Formats: sequence, structure tokens, C-alpha cells
Amino acid sequence: MLDYLVPLILFFSCLPVLRKKESSYDLMLDGAKAGFSLLLTILPTLILLLTAVSMLRASGAIDLLGKLASPLFSRLGIPEETVLLVLVRPISGSAALAVGTDLMRTYGVNSTVGRTAAVMLGSTETTFYTVSVYFGAAGIRKTRYTIPAALFADLVGFLAASWTARVM
Repeated sequence: MLDYLVPLILFFSCLPVLRKKESSYDLMLDGAKAGFSLLLTILPTLILLLTAVSMLRASGAIDLLGKLASPLFSRLGIPEETVLLVLVRPISGSAALAVGTDLMRTYGVNSTVGRTAAVMLGSTETTFYTVSVYFGAAGIRKTRYTIPAALFADLVGFLAASWTARVM
């Protein structure tokens, strides 16, 4: 059934065009051109962001931040084991997923740490990636209050995740 999914989507997306007797190929080609030009505007931002994430991980700066922030996070009720996840999640979704997977493998999926990591991954966002992609696509250069507000929302998500996992 899944083998027919893409052809079915294409067929049903072409039905309105066929009713209007327009060239579906030309319309799809225009859409592909628009998508490609959007990719060209986003690509430099993505390359810069991925390079910065790689440099932070390779330099050990994220590990150092984790050790420094651990006492503060434990006071807030966030398990010390999840500090690295809290620091990495706003920067890189794939790195956060790797950290979350490692936490669940080490402590178990039904442990407080495993449940906390799962809820954190599901209730927070890769803030810097999201802002860079969407603002880059829209041509917005000044983020002003967006980053602080989004990071505050992430903090609230991390706190709520750790408290919820402990209570449930």
C-alpha cells in the first residue's frame, strides 16, 4: 500500500488542475523552481548553523557547560543526567536525539531519567535551527526578542518535563 502513496498524492493533487484544464506539469515545475530558490536562500544559514554545532561539540564546550550548569539544574529539579540534553536540544535536534537515546539506553526507558528525556525531546524545540531556517526563509535579519522568548519557552518545557516525569 505504501508503494502507491506518492503516486496517489500526485494524482489527487493534479485533479483540481485537470478540472480547470491547466497544465499540471507547468504548475508543478513552477512549484519546484520556487522550492529550489527557497533552498538557495536557506542553505547558507543551514551550513553555518551545522558548522557551529559541530565546532561546539568537537571543542568540548558543550561538555564544559554541562559540568558548570549541573548544580543550577539540579536545584531547579532537572535531573543532573539530563543537563547535556538541555544544553544541546536548542542547538541540534540530531545531537539531542543521540543524547536522549544514550540516556534511555543507560538508565532505561521507564526510569525517571529516561521518561524525563523522552518528555524533554517531545516538548521542546531546536530553537536556533528553527529560527535560522524560518527567519532566513522570510529574509528577517533581526531576531530581537525571538531568541530570548524561545529559550525561555524551552526552559519552561524542560522544567515541566522534569516535574511531570517525576510526578507521573
